[in-house]
Amino acid sequence: MLVEVVEALQPKPHGRYVDGTVGGAGHAAAILAASSPTGWVYGCDRDGVAVEAAQKRLAEFEGRFEIRRGNFSELSEWIEAGSCDGVLLDLGVSSPQLDVAERGFSFQNSGPLDMRMDQRQTLTAAKLVNEAAPEELARIFWEFGDERESRKFARAIEHDRKVRRFETTQQLAELIERISPRYGSKAHPATKVFQSLRIAVNNEIGSLEGGLEGTLKILKPGGRLAVITFHSLEDRVVKEWARRLARDYEFDGEVDIPELRRPVTPALKFVNRKAMKPSDAEQKQNPRSRSAQLRVFEKI
Repeated sequence: MLVEVVEALQPKPHGRYVDGTVGGAGHAAAILAASSPTGWVYGCDRDGVAVEAAQKRLAEFEGRFEIRRGNFSELSEWIEAGSCDGVLLDLGVSSPQLDVAERGFSFQNSGPLDMRMDQRQTLTAAKLVNEAAPEELARIFWEFGDERESRKFARAIEHDRKVRRFETTQQLAELIERISPRYGSKAHPATKVFQSLRIAVNNEIGSLEGGLEGTLKILKPGGRLAVITFHSLEDRVVKEWARRLARDYEFDGEVDIPELRRPVTPALKFVNRKAMKPSDAEQKQNPRSRSAQLRVFEKI
């Protein structure tokens, strides 16, 4: 959603922008081009390979960017508060990560059961699958994947790992398909299990919650935040966060009782109430973009 992101952030000369999930730096390059000749981009990514690729991709803009390896939840620790005109968070896993079997994100090709965005961390999908209690696995599959057969899959994993450790993506995918055959369905029955394990391994929801709060700190009043999500769990976290900050009141607890509301000044406003979807042309060119949703907010 390159065009949509640039239109949302409205890059301009002298502006300072952040790509919190820089990946291959496609968005960062577009922002730098649109903000020429003096716009600046901060970028970060947990994946060391992505950081190297981004630095090469942005070589033509030398002197106008800074790329660091790290989690976007840490942006406010190294970027000055109230200094940025726009922030982009493009969530989820990147195509290069999915396409490299050795990274273990996909069951399309057999690879090690890894799924780490940051190869420096010790927790892997294999460690979770082989060591987590079945109750914990079921919770992960349900909360992060909305998998209806979460308990059944967790029990099957517990049974099989007593005989043989799960080491590859193919092993796990075959177990799930054996228990829940496809019967002609286009979606592989292991899709939600793999998504949920990836989210758990990388603490994606915790990072997203921390990252959203951090972006609010580094944005200027009038600065914009663009967030691209790829599944309903991410999107729900973003919407609930934004709705809370866009209200002109607050309350304690989980139940909103009008009589107990306290007035506050809103910190955020929705630029578009409905999420934007990729164009038909982009979806045809890149089928993986079909589930993408772009939401844009402005700091008050």
